[in-house]
Amino acid sequence: MNRRLGKRGQDHVILTNFGAASIHISHEKQEGCCKRCGEWQFRALVLFKMYALAKWGGEQTCPPDKPVSPLTLTRLPPKTPRMPDLLRDQVFTANLDMVKLGLVLFTWGNASGVDRAQDLMLIKPSGVDYDFLRPEHLVPVRLSTGEVLDQRFKPSSDTPTHLAMYRAWPTVGGIVHTHSTHATAVAQAGRDIPALGTTHADYFAGDIPCTRPLTQAEIDGAYEANTGAVLIETFAARGLDPLAIPGALISQHAPFAWGATAAKAVYHAAVLERLAQMMIATCTLNPAAAPVPAYLLAKHYQRKHGAGAYYGQR
Repeated sequence: MNRRLGKRGQDHVILTNFGAASIHISHEKQEGCCKRCGEWQFRALVLFKMYALAKWGGEQTCPPDKPVSPLTLTRLPPKTPRMPDLLRDQVFTANLDMVKLGLVLFTWGNASGVDRAQDLMLIKPSGVDYDFLRPEHLVPVRLSTGEVLDQRFKPSSDTPTHLAMYRAWPTVGGIVHTHSTHATAVAQAGRDIPALGTTHADYFAGDIPCTRPLTQAEIDGAYEANTGAVLIETFAARGLDPLAIPGALISQHAPFAWGATAAKAVYHAAVLERLAQMMIATCTLNPAAAPVPAYLLAKHYQRKHGAGAYYGQR
């Protein structure tokens, strides 16, 4: 969409859409240009620089002596973002990817990521609709203490659960919580998701556990922290490696998934949801369906994730 201002229809202000952003780009102020146009030029410069820095790590420029239409951009070499900026981008993308994959509805979920070197966790703000979520809305929380470092937004109400998991499992770098339909149905039934086939074995090295129900005392007390505690308890009691089983169900609640990064956590959440759907279909067709043999489970998991993995391109 173009908006032309100034004398003789010259294109010296243009409104161009770049993905989700609307950016005004202008050239030098032309003779006879109105005050309003000058204000747009100033806004154009600021917005365009902000977008370029966020998208490519550098400014993008147009030749000032040519009309804007057609638009010509010169892409500069990207800069390596500082870790907090990279983490913010990763966590923001993870939150949006949950929507794209159909894992969340309305505000039913959250994603977080951690930078252990900086003792920092970033998490979605509480109750913010994904349509309005922006990277700057993500809330930084001190990993070791739970201190909220930016008071403009409240962090997700599930923040204590995320913190408990990060503290207990140092290999985890990203966590997501969803209320995806099939995984939540299995959680509400209080069932594990057994490894019924090789699709499951490709991603999880065993059954996906469902925790015990929380007691009334645990719910009346530090509910969210106790949700994390019962999940950690389940893995310790069963001797499970959280990276080999990167997801679980909270009984009567919903799933959590995790991984080395926030992107991996979303990936595992999507796989977990599909496995729950397959389990429901399989058990509907054959209520007596048995888990795959241990040797078949091991073969499929190890060929993707083991020391001698040979699946995919290396």
